[in-house]
Amino acid sequence: MKTSDFEELMPKLFGNWLLEFENEGEYGFTHKLEKEINVIAYATNLTPETVEKAHTIGADLLITHHDAWDFVYGMKEVCVDRLRKHHISHYFTHYPLDFVEFGTSTALFERIHIDKITTVSTFKDNQEFPGIGVFQTPLSFIELKERLERVMEEPIKAWKNHDRPIKKVGILTGAGNQTSLIQYAKNHNCDAFITGERSLYSVQYAKFAGIHFYVGSHTFTEIFGVENLVVRICELFPNVKAVKIQEDHIESC
Repeated sequence: MKTSDFEELMPKLFGNWLLEFENEGEYGFTHKLEKEINVIAYATNLTPETVEKAHTIGADLLITHHDAWDFVYGMKEVCVDRLRKHHISHYFTHYPLDFVEFGTSTALFERIHIDKITTVSTFKDNQEFPGIGVFQTPLSFIELKERLERVMEEPIKAWKNHDRPIKKVGILTGAGNQTSLIQYAKNHNCDAFITGERSLYSVQYAKFAGIHFYVGSHTFTEIFGVENLVVRICELFPNVKAVKIQEDHIESC
């Protein structure tokens, strides 16, 4: 696969979601080289560490969900310098991957073995909306917590706010700590809401609303969406090897 092949593939996989966020800095190349891509490394975050690990495995392209954040001052410049030094291209896809049908929330639903996704997460009228799924056999509060911890391979925070079994679940991965998202899940009769960040207000509102609240890390609630993307690339280009970069669980320490 050449870099040009990869560029042509992205609109085919993401469809209108690339148009939705065109020119908003939500996807694209941070560093691009015209070269043959034999090895893809993938991770949630672009950091100096993920660049170095990509170099160690001989990656030609690093795909992440997040670009290096501008407000993590100076880190993006270091990442670009290292990408140039190691001759690695980097592509990120943020909002498009959050809301495409195989994206981050859908991927987490899949990993926790939800039986039916009734609504995929989406973006409409400048607002994010969680995905919603249903377990045919309800889970207990502890059963869902343990399932999430097995999937993400890290401890999570969880608040028990009612005594009902869990049948209907809302998910918005990453920074889904807005009380409006929990309210949306509550209004759609969800028994639990899962995300990757919390605040005082989200914990308070989940308790007030009577909905279980599960918080993993931003990084490890979203890695499976990146994995879903890479799997689709490799299905179309079977000669390309994909390697997951193991990131540190710094958010759960």
